[in-house]
Amino acid sequence: MKFKLKILGPLVVLVLTSGCVYENARAAATRWWNIGFTEPAYMKVWVEEASAEDVNGKFIPHIGEGSASGGQMGLDKEYARGWLGEGFTKYPAVGAGLPRRIFVRWQSIAEPQTYRAWVDIPEEAREILKRASTELCPEQPTNHDPQGGHLTLGLAPGGIVQVWVLDECARPVKAARGIAEVEPLGPDQGKSNGEYAYKVSEEAQQYIQRYGIPYGSW
Repeated sequence: MKFKLKILGPLVVLVLTSGCVYENARAAATRWWNIGFTEPAYMKVWVEEASAEDVNGKFIPHIGEGSASGGQMGLDKEYARGWLGEGFTKYPAVGAGLPRRIFVRWQSIAEPQTYRAWVDIPEEAREILKRASTELCPEQPTNHDPQGGHLTLGLAPGGIVQVWVLDECARPVKAARGIAEVEPLGPDQGKSNGEYAYKVSEEAQQYIQRYGIPYGSW
């Protein structure tokens, strides 16, 4: 009996330790979320900087930058009016707690104009991000990993910022909306001599000539 107990003891410790590691990993997942960018059709965006302040007061600089998800679908109708969907770009907010507010500065190529904004993230959105990081989608019983928290910024002419978060089943939920101010230093904070990251594409020029920029539709 003593021999069996000597073997069983380490096994029990191993099982309990493994359980603690798993729970700690799930808890840590609430500190990991991603950010992405999307744009209306033909309304090209270049993100100069996206940063965040988390619920612990920590500032996380330069989480993501670059192009936003979008597209050019043709000239047969007003594809730029409203949002086509959420973006597929994904940048991890490494080491960050759940976001309290997001900073974004971007170039709106179609206008052209440069904007900057802080957008507050409501508690309801943080709860969705937390669930997505720690809970499985009940509609996907064969999945063994949480989706992970994901936040998308929709950026549009006029300085419109629309925020979505994905729930545990990867369904987009509108979380916040804001209007940015014009960046007084211009593109690249004055370091590019007023040059924007892109020129308006020929097809986008044709689209804007035909339909204009649908301010107020976002």
